[in-house]
Amino acid sequence: MKKMTFTRLVMLLMAFFIVSNISAQEKKDAKKEKEKSSKETIKKGWNLGALPVISYDSDLGFQYGALMNLYNYGNGKDYPNYRQSLYMEVSRFTKKSGIYRINYDTKDLIKGKRVYIDLSYMPDQAYSFYGFNGYDAVYNENWITPGNSQYKTKMFYKYQRKFFRFKIDLQGKIKAVNHLFWDVGAGVYNIKTGPVDLAILNKGKSGNDLLPNVPGLYSKYLDWGIIRQNEKAGGTFTVFKAALEYDSRDNEANPNKGIWTEIVLAAAPKFTSTMSDGFYKLSITHRQYFSIVKNKFFFDYRLGAQFNIGGYTPFYALPMIFFAHSTKAYNEGLGGSGNLRGVLRNRVIGNGIMYGNFEFRWKVLPFHFINQNFYIGLVTFFDSGMVIQKYKFNEPTNASVYSPNTKSDYFKSNAEKLHNSVGGALIIAMNENFIVSVTHGRALNSQDGTSGTYIGLNYLF
Repeated sequence: MKKMTFTRLVMLLMAFFIVSNISAQEKKDAKKEKEKSSKETIKKGWNLGALPVISYDSDLGFQYGALMNLYNYGNGKDYPNYRQSLYMEVSRFTKKSGIYRINYDTKDLIKGKRVYIDLSYMPDQAYSFYGFNGYDAVYNENWITPGNSQYKTKMFYKYQRKFFRFKIDLQGKIKAVNHLFWDVGAGVYNIKTGPVDLAILNKGKSGNDLLPNVPGLYSKYLDWGIIRQNEKAGGTFTVFKAALEYDSRDNEANPNKGIWTEIVLAAAPKFTSTMSDGFYKLSITHRQYFSIVKNKFFFDYRLGAQFNIGGYTPFYALPMIFFAHSTKAYNEGLGGSGNLRGVLRNRVIGNGIMYGNFEFRWKVLPFHFINQNFYIGLVTFFDSGMVIQKYKFNEPTNASVYSPNTKSDYFKSNAEKLHNSVGGALIIAMNENFIVSVTHGRALNSQDGTSGTYIGLNYLF
């Protein structure tokens, strides 16, 4: 009863907050027109942002490769918003993960419609897995720390995943209401899972550097029946989406003002998948942007919740978070660079989740260079989230299956609460849209790890 009451309270509070803010924003929009800085060069036509990919993610290791992002601003009337964006990346991480990806976002392919196309293949030799339901699953750092007397293996909380995705999303305006849009989409997902491949990760190593051949949490969950045998190797499924979206941002890359809210129904029917059952999700995301000092200093926040409203979600699809459309490589968690920065990647996994991100953004130094508009910025943030619908399974009751450990080393009853982190980011932006961010976050509970550092593109939301 307490769980249901809490979930309803969260939904009611979010609904009230969103509706009241949309009403206030509509009144402001009626009085104000879009403003542009007279000092900024208006960009037209195609502009290229390209980088060698040499970065670091504390979860994935060092990354190498190349990426490019082409932006088409048309006649410049909508700048800093673009007409088309083509993003391509080929990169690999030293921990044997990779991103091979093409993402196309266009307002010109179909008249009056916006089209998002994504084709991605992202193999991950060491995908993070800490169990289900947040703090109900105990994390033991000693087990993954070489030299510790309790050390098992650095790969204890990892498994191998190969992730393929092809999706198309379509957006159109609802003319009767300003800033209101409809969205529909479909995506095909193929996810292959298995134990960490020690032969690959131990290649070139010797002596104490070799990873020991001991079962990790994924293998133990299989043996205990928590992960079903028919889903241990992953599966293929198709997700169909329908959404309503309210978007009054004055620009998309780093808004000065506005609201961006979406309600998404995502369905993966049984007949389109290899799963024994289908699943159905309801996702609500509300973002709002405030200008504290015009064109300089901003406060922005994002509130999100996702609920399982039907069917059964296999373990390999549980981390997925659904949006009306997204240009990001990963929409997963909670935990990691996409939501709870500084918290262990995928630390907070369950049937239903809620989260919040709160940021102060400061454009410290705008400048012009090689006929392009640049600025250097800073961000400080607080992130928080938790499981609000738990993933149901039976914990083993036979004490011998845990030997030489105990049940309390793996499970803790009703321990879930908010997972919190704080941190900051350095921003370097070109033409408002090509944005490089260096982010560091720190978890506020040792059960969530210590910290994470991420180098990537764009603001979080």
